[in-house]
Formats: sequence, C-alpha cells, structure tokens
Amino acid sequence: MTNPDSPRHVEVKDGNRIVAAAEVTTARGPEGTARTSLHAMSTDVPAGHRTNLVDAVMDSPEVQASTRLEATIPLGDSELLERLRQRTTDAVTRPAGSTTLLDANIPEGAHRGDRDHQPRDRADPEDL
Repeated sequence: MTNPDSPRHVEVKDGNRIVAAAEVTTARGPEGTARTSLHAMSTDVPAGHRTNLVDAVMDSPEVQASTRLEATIPLGDSELLERLRQRTTDAVTRPAGSTTLLDANIPEGAHRGDRDHQPRDRADPEDL
C-alpha cells in the first residue's frame, strides 16, 4: 500500500479530457478508514463516467485494505451516490452545505475489478 499520508489522485478521462476526479487518503494501519472526495469536472459528463470513478476509487489498494469509507460528493450527484451505495454496506448519508457526506463499511471479500459487485448485508443469513 502507498504512504497513507500521501493522497492518491484518481482521474477518469473521456478521450484526452478529464471528466471526473477524486482524492483518496487512508488512516494509518490496515483495516483503517479510507477518505475520498469525488467530483465531476462539469455537469455535462456523459453517463457512466461517474460510476467508473467510484469503481476506480473502490478498487484502489488503499480502499481495498480499509474497512470503512468516508466520502464527500457534490450534493445532488445521484450517479456517484448510487454507485457508492452499491459498492458499500450500511451507508449513511447527510447533507453538508453543497456536498453530501457518506459513511459506510467496505464489504469483506469485495473483488477488485468486479464492476457488477452487489454487496450483501454482513448479517445476511446466507453468511452464517
């Protein structure tokens, strides 16, 4: 894993143009909390690029090694919010000015690169 004090910059491009970006940092030690701030560069970003950004963040080594996620996204960005909810469990959101804050668990055993990942609640009876 990279140095947790150094943020990782993640970008999604459409051709040569950066359309969405995020910064990712983590708390020291394994199984800590990953923190990220995600945003699209403009409101006219084609559908799917925001989802790709969430997948890139969730598949990063820092996030994969963490158990919790704290994310900041622009208020009203439903594509980012929905994909974060799909890739996490027990998500709680709240507005904060012009942003939405999301606190969630990162599912155990989430496979990197699994774009169709649909996490189950950790209390699912099938897991017992």
